[in-house]
Amino acid sequence: MKIKRNIAISDSGFIFNPDTGESFSTNVLAVEIFNQLKEEKSFDDISEKIMKNYHVEQATFEKDYHDFMEFLKQYNLLENDQA
Repeated sequence: MKIKRNIAISDSGFIFNPDTGESFSTNVLAVEIFNQLKEEKSFDDISEKIMKNYHVEQATFEKDYHDFMEFLKQYNLLENDQA
């Protein structure tokens, strides 16, 4: 999945969509996932990095990842051909 190029995120987890003016707050794990998606990393690459850097069980990460992806889709933050 690919994040739209104009979507911005701060280090503190504030996501801004300039197309709609909407903003959202996320947690540190979502910031890490978001940044990895912006770099077009695969699910496996993202999972590996999260498991290495955070004390999160694989099942918990997978649920959080999929929930976050649904959030991105719901608020139209992904490229149209990927959403």
